[in-house]
Amino acid sequence: MAELAERPHPPGDYPVVVVGSGPGGLQMSYFLARRGIRHALLSADSAPAGMFQRFPFFQRLISWTKPYAPAERGTRPYERYDWNSLIGEEREHSTLLPALMDGTSYFPSRAEMERGIALFVERTGLQVRYGCRWDSTRTDDDGFVLSTTDGEYRCRAAVFAMGMTRPWKPDIPGLELVPHYVETRSPKEYTNKKIVIIGKRNSGFEIADGLLPWARQILLVSPRPARISVVTRSLAGARARYLQPYEDYVLAGGTFVLDAALDHVERNDEGYRVFASGTTHPGDVVLDADEVIAATGFSTPLLDLPDLGVATFYSGRLPAQTPFWESASLAGIYFAGSVSQGSIGLKKYGKTGNSAAVHGFRYNAGVLANHLAQDRFGMTLKKRSLRPEEVVPYLLEEATTAPELYNQPSYLARVVSFDGDIIDEGILPLAYFVDSSGPDAVAITVETDDQSETHPAVYVRRGARVDEHLLAGDPMLDFRTEEHKNQLAAVLQDVLT
Repeated sequence: MAELAERPHPPGDYPVVVVGSGPGGLQMSYFLARRGIRHALLSADSAPAGMFQRFPFFQRLISWTKPYAPAERGTRPYERYDWNSLIGEEREHSTLLPALMDGTSYFPSRAEMERGIALFVERTGLQVRYGCRWDSTRTDDDGFVLSTTDGEYRCRAAVFAMGMTRPWKPDIPGLELVPHYVETRSPKEYTNKKIVIIGKRNSGFEIADGLLPWARQILLVSPRPARISVVTRSLAGARARYLQPYEDYVLAGGTFVLDAALDHVERNDEGYRVFASGTTHPGDVVLDADEVIAATGFSTPLLDLPDLGVATFYSGRLPAQTPFWESASLAGIYFAGSVSQGSIGLKKYGKTGNSAAVHGFRYNAGVLANHLAQDRFGMTLKKRSLRPEEVVPYLLEEATTAPELYNQPSYLARVVSFDGDIIDEGILPLAYFVDSSGPDAVAITVETDDQSETHPAVYVRRGARVDEHLLAGDPMLDFRTEEHKNQLAAVLQDVLT
C-alpha cells in the first residue's frame, strides 16, 4: 500500500480521469494541466509512447518531421512541418523531435519517436501512474467510476486515449488461421516465399515494402482499389513512403495489387490457399501462397463501454462521437488520440480530418481541454479582443500559417465572433460551428475543392444562417495578398460595420 501512495494519482475522486500514456493521452494531460483542471493520468504500460514502443514494424514512421523548414523551428507556424512532436504552449515544450533525429531521413525512426515522447514527458513534468490498468467502468450519481488494478477512480468526465491498438480481422472463414500484422516475423523468415497480404492500407503496403528484398512474390488483396495519398491529396490513402510495391506492380515487376473480396482461407501442408472473387475484374480468384499476413487494421479496446451505452460504428471498431469528441450516446465520456477520428467532421469531398495521426489529434486535445474547462467546469478562459481593421489580416494570416488549419483541414477552424465586441474564440471544430447557434461569427479554415486545389474557406454565421465562401487559391499558399484581403473584406462587410 505504501508503494501505491508514493506513485502519482492514487485512487480517489478527480474531476477528470485520462486513460492512456501514448501521445494522445499525454497531449490531453498536458492541456488539462495548463487549463488548471485536476486530473489523473493512468496507463497500463511501464513507460510513455504507447504503440510507438513497438510499431511501426519496420521501425520508420510515415509522417515527416522536417528539421529545416520555411518556418523557424520552435514557432507555431513550424508545427505545420513537424507532424510528430507533441506541442506545448512554451517553446521548450514544443518541436522536441527534430533535435533527436540522426539526419538519415525526415521520417523519424520508431526509436527517435519514442525518445521524443519521453522527452516531452520529462520537459513538461507530466505525472503518469504507470502499471495501472483500467479494467471496467460504471456510472454513479456524480459521473463515472473506473475500476483499475490499483483501485477505483471516480470522475465527472473520463477521457479515453488508449488508441486503436487491438488487432482486428473481419469475420471471414479461415482468417483466424492467418497471422495478423502484429505477428509479422523477421524479414529473413520470408526469404524466397510467395506472400499474400490481405489489405491495401498503410500497414499492408508497409509489410509489402519491407519484404520486397526477401520475398519471391508479393500479392496485396482487398475488395477496393488501392487509394494513394498523392492521388487523393489527403491521408485517405497509402502514403508515398510505402509505394515501392505499387510501382513494382504497375511496372510489371512481379508484385500484384488485386481487387478481390475474400471468401475463405484454407491451410494446407504447403502453406495457404486463398479463395476470393474479383471486384474490379469479376471472376473467381484462387491464390496459393507460402505465407499470408492479415494487414486488416485495428480496433479500439473499449472494454465494457458499449455495455454502458457508448455507441460504435465501423464494425464496432470506433466509438461514435460529437464534434467535441464526446460519446454521441453517453455524455461525459470523451476520446483523445487516434480514437478521436470517430468524430469525422464535415467530410467534404469525402475527406475526413487527420485525427488518426499525431499531427491531427494533438490539436484536438487542446480544443477539448478548452471545451471541458468552459462547458463542463464553468471556467472562464481569457480571449483576445480585435479591432475591426484587424479581423481581415488576422484571419488571412491564420489561413496562411496556422498549423491547426493545415494539419486538420476542413475540420478545425479559427473563429471570431461579433457580439458588440469582436472576440477571437480560438480554434474550434468546424462541424460544431456550422451546426451551432450564437452571435454573428466567422470561421476560417483551409480545405481543398473538387479539383483538390487548396483554398481558404470562410463560413459566416448571421443569426441562424451559415453561408460558405471559398476564397481564391494561390500556388504558393500565401493568402495574405490584396486580392484575398479584398475578397474577405467583401464577405465580412455587413458583420464588420
